[in-house]
Amino acid sequence: MKKKLFVILLMFSMIGFAQESKKTEGYSVNKKKLGFTATDSLFQVNIGFRIQSRAGFEKTEGENGFYEGEVRRMRLKLDGFVYNPKFGYKIELGFAAKDMVTLDNKNGNVILDAVFFYHPTKNWTIAFGQTKLPGNNQRVISSGSLEFTDRTINNSQFNIDRDFGLFVDYSHENPTKFAYSLKGAITKGEGRNWVKTEDDGIALTAKAELFPLGSFTKHGSLFEADLEREKSLKWMISGAFSQNNNALRKQGQLGSELFEPRTIKSLFFDTMLKYRGWSAIGAYMSSMCNDPVTVNPLDVTKTQSVFVGYGIDTQLSYVFPSNYQIGARFSIQKADDEIHANVPDADEYAIGVSRYILGHKLKFQTEFSYRKDKFVSGDTSGTWYVRGQVEIGI
Repeated sequence: MKKKLFVILLMFSMIGFAQESKKTEGYSVNKKKLGFTATDSLFQVNIGFRIQSRAGFEKTEGENGFYEGEVRRMRLKLDGFVYNPKFGYKIELGFAAKDMVTLDNKNGNVILDAVFFYHPTKNWTIAFGQTKLPGNNQRVISSGSLEFTDRTINNSQFNIDRDFGLFVDYSHENPTKFAYSLKGAITKGEGRNWVKTEDDGIALTAKAELFPLGSFTKHGSLFEADLEREKSLKWMISGAFSQNNNALRKQGQLGSELFEPRTIKSLFFDTMLKYRGWSAIGAYMSSMCNDPVTVNPLDVTKTQSVFVGYGIDTQLSYVFPSNYQIGARFSIQKADDEIHANVPDADEYAIGVSRYILGHKLKFQTEFSYRKDKFVSGDTSGTWYVRGQVEIGI
């Protein structure tokens, strides 16, 4: 299957490169992206990829340290339209080892996004398929558009990730005056590519994004770091709520399977300010569930819990005119009393330095991070890591 996908994508690439700026053999080049458009305008295909390679060292107090070296992400993308620009699509495939992890570890979990879009007007978008839910902002932002080498510890615990279903978006953009975006989704609730079991629960998600001082330049709320060096202060505030009914996994769309279904409620608040190279970001996220601990009916000594609690992220960065960036981040994570006996609270501090060659498409990043786990017994444990990362993509 992988070989077939690569062959198809290679063929598309060869066609895109072979076309000249003039119309040839019924196709014309899309000059802004790698791809082609039929001269009768009945379809368009754009092709992209990105590779995220990293190396680092991690050490936990009282344990031996270890080195890491991996292709963290390797993504291939196709997007465009069929018949009419109102009918769009997006396909994103992940081929790195951690992208393809499944619960049963038997099949490659390759599909990230496979979604159809309908744009009845410039403000409305209706989508059907599998894609990201409108949750916390850092999760909506691509992992290739982060100003640190990865997302925060709270994103790893609280985010609602991708799901399959129906998505609706109404956006009103204005670069100088109040702007906003309203989003909603009705989805299956078990995350991407779930085919193992049936269930009678669905997930409902709603989000509002407000831009009191006008829209960011080039949709700047969808990437970290003020690479556009906003000439006037830009500010986003957003709130999202998701209820996943009868969820079968400990984080709803992510995590290990629960022994019994649970209804999980997630709440997110985000803010982002950008001005002349400065970027300040804050986030609050929480997960709530009645009776979060599930017990194996065949062995009562085995349990699986919904992660309930809350987390707060703050980060501040500055991009110099030379496109070097320095940034600092601080996160706290608190587990609720029901699970605190098995899950520690955590604080994490991070400092990062980045060099942007072609924005987020080609960049070099380094990060030093320290995490302190605080157990219910009063004991603590510290872990630090240093990491270097290269991102390249089109």
